[in-house]
Formats: sequence, structure tokens, C-alpha cells
Amino acid sequence: MNGYAVRGLEFGYTGEKIFDGYDVDLPAGAITALIGANGSGKSTLISLLIGLLTPSGGGVEPRPVRPALLAQRTEHIDGLPLTVDDCVRMGRFGSVPFWRPLPRSDKALIGETIDRVGMSAHRGRRLRDLSGGQRQRVMIAQTMVQDADLYLLDEPSTALDVAGREMLFELLREKAAGGAAVVIATHDAEEVAAADRVVDLGGGAETLRAARPARSTS
Repeated sequence: MNGYAVRGLEFGYTGEKIFDGYDVDLPAGAITALIGANGSGKSTLISLLIGLLTPSGGGVEPRPVRPALLAQRTEHIDGLPLTVDDCVRMGRFGSVPFWRPLPRSDKALIGETIDRVGMSAHRGRRLRDLSGGQRQRVMIAQTMVQDADLYLLDEPSTALDVAGREMLFELLREKAAGGAAVVIATHDAEEVAAADRVVDLGGGAETLRAARPARSTS
């Protein structure tokens, strides 16, 4: 798969046009950073890509079949009586319906991913009892256990320390190396520097800067 192409995208809120015939490529095998000032459309573009918002014109080609989303705000799940294990397991619901027992391979994947985000010692704790950084690690794990062709992350390093940021980008690079398109919306200079490509939503219809060569997916 070559990735995704946004073509002729049109969208706006009441009285405000955010995208007016916008084009951008989101290639497979690369991490693309979306940058721009607040209000430039970073989170809006992610919501359009995942299907939470509907464009008034244009769209993404091909339509994502297996997207995975790490949202900027998780209040909708933070207040539920879910443990770390429960939350990460939800990331497998697209492959294994919740009413079916998890195969051994899925259980292993969940355990390995929880370990990689540094939350093995907290698997039985509830999300609401965790710190902000710990909750973010859990949500990263939930995103990473999904079998996706397109990973969309909105401000993914929120509340993470230096070790957490390194962990996050190690996981993202693995997804890109596996052939997925990875897109992050960010204000963070370190995330921008670590990306393969940068799209500046405040710089016109399409402004691209290669941070370093895109990885081969062959």
C-alpha cells in the first residue's frame, strides 16, 4: 500500500472555512507531523481522516479501512471503571470481538505492549487512579495493539517524560517500518524533528519539509 491522499478537502465550522480544496499526501512507511498554530486545522484534519467529521467536499483516497486513533482528550474513558488491562484489550476489539475469548497471541501482544510502555506493574489498576502520564502510556498501548494501516495521534507526547517520548517514537517507527502511514498532530519541536515529513497547515495549501528520507516499505 502506498498510503493515503487527501484531495480537494473542504470543511468548515459555522462561519469559518478550515479547508478549501486542500490536498496533501500521507505516505505509507513514514511518520508525518502536522504542525501549525491553534486553529490551523490539525485536530480537525485528524477527525476528518478517522471519519469523526464529514467533509463538505473532497476527502481521503482510499478511504481508511483500519485506522487507529489516539485522541488528544480521553475524558470519555478516564472516568470508566476500567483497568489498564481492560483499556488496552479494547484496542483488539476490531480484530477479536469483545464477547470472544482472546487468543493466546493477542494476550501476548497486549502483555508485551503494556510492558513496552512501562505499565506492567499497573495492569490491575484503574485508569482513574493513574497519573496523567501513566494514562497517556496506557492510551498509547491501546493504539499500538491495533492492526491498522493508518495511525492518527493528536498531541501524543502530552504528559510524557523524556523516556516516554523515546518509547513512543520507537513504537511509531516500528509501525511505519511495517508499512503503515503514521500521522501526528503536534506543537512539540522534538516530535517534529523526529518525523520523516512535516506538513505545515499554517503555511498554505501544502507545505512539505523532509525531516529525513522516508523509509522504504519494500
